[in-house]
Amino acid sequence: MNVTPRETRVAVVENGVLQEVIVERERRRGIVGNIYKGRVVRVLPGMQAAFIDIGLERAAFLHASDVTLMTEDDEQDIESQKNDNITELLREGQEVLVQVIKDPLGTKGARLTTHITIPSRYLVFTPNVFHAGISLKIEGEAERQRLRDVLNVFMEKEQTAGGYIVRTAGEGVDLANLHADIGFLNRLWASSMERTKTAKAGEAVHEDAPLALRTLRDLVDGDVEKIRIDSRSTTRRAIEFSEQFIPELTSRIQHYPGERPIFDMYGIEDEIQKALERKVHLKSGGYLIIDQTEAMTTVDVNTGAFVGHRNLEETIFKTNLEASQTIARQLRLRNLGGIIIIDFIDMAEEDHKRQVLRSLEKCLERDRAKSHITEVSSLGLVEMTRKRTRESLERVLCEACPACNGRATLKTSETVCYEIFREIIREQRQYDAQKYLVLASQEVVDLLLDEESTSLAELEEFIGKPVKLQVESLYSQEQFDVVMM
Repeated sequence: MNVTPRETRVAVVENGVLQEVIVERERRRGIVGNIYKGRVVRVLPGMQAAFIDIGLERAAFLHASDVTLMTEDDEQDIESQKNDNITELLREGQEVLVQVIKDPLGTKGARLTTHITIPSRYLVFTPNVFHAGISLKIEGEAERQRLRDVLNVFMEKEQTAGGYIVRTAGEGVDLANLHADIGFLNRLWASSMERTKTAKAGEAVHEDAPLALRTLRDLVDGDVEKIRIDSRSTTRRAIEFSEQFIPELTSRIQHYPGERPIFDMYGIEDEIQKALERKVHLKSGGYLIIDQTEAMTTVDVNTGAFVGHRNLEETIFKTNLEASQTIARQLRLRNLGGIIIIDFIDMAEEDHKRQVLRSLEKCLERDRAKSHITEVSSLGLVEMTRKRTRESLERVLCEACPACNGRATLKTSETVCYEIFREIIREQRQYDAQKYLVLASQEVVDLLLDEESTSLAELEEFIGKPVKLQVESLYSQEQFDVVMM
């Protein structure tokens, strides 16, 4: 994990090879999933809705359909609320526990619900709704019944404060891991309820964890050898979080104190740059062309400089076999989702087609995102789908190029700013300069002087050297130079 005040990046490395990258920026971090102690500021019978003060700039919106009635036994009575209107459910000045389901957008405030849910690695906790649910994507009836029995037995024995829904990731998970998740959720909900007793209206009683902690919750499993973090404060928070909720992980969390940037140390920066390119080189000499469009992603396999040693069919088979492994990694690294069309080089032998498909399926087994692969079509294409979990790496780091009407991409000014910051820190650690001059495009310099001015001042204070800026009109948005003086 590479942590800075404005950006957190998590990289998953397996056998020395980068497999996955997740980027979260402070300015774009949403509040979906956060739970607040809200206060009703206005009830609108004509809209069957209410506006709730949760401490944000604009009041949040709560529709009657998202309001839960509570029975005398503190159980949610969902059926009886269907005939009630908003004036019978809420009154002005009333305090209510709400969860954000949609971030504020434009002039609109956040969208709220009182149907609170708290996710963990394998389960979703539903306070006051005593029901055992199973994700519809878990299709095997025997597995659904096993999971339902586990939850029902636990809920009967432990007198829990609510029910549970098994997420898709919970399919095939053993009893010990399910019980560990239930314990985690119960402790989390109990601590949220304690905060509710003392919280004032408009205060958050539960915030979804930042990326570093969500990684521990959602990504880390028994196969992870170590977790290295280059921030002391984040390391401390991760250890505290682990000790409280996932104690078996604590011994694997380490602080990285090295002078060399942690992503440079593992070659991650270079791999991120390569993951933004269309062309992916194979070791054999072949290559892939990956194009991401609105409707789908296409992958074209080419032999390139690979000429083989025996015959054409064997050359094609080996290229496709290597490509299948690289494609599985690239889908995960670039986080490509939706419909994916793979154009393997045409193979004459059916056995070769089967082996290439099996290789692709086997490599995708390590991917957390669910995928479905079809057989090779009559046109020699493989159609597959991969679940969208978040924005692709390209969409996070890049924007459509205005010069070519969106046919290519370039890094955003924000991305270039952070690259400049990292380059200055890198040069400061290697050389003894008196000051630095940054040559960049107008857009990048404007951002450094405006929205990133605080970050620039913090950087100057951190390195103890002044940083000057100069616009180079001929530079593209991605181009910059850091001159030591």
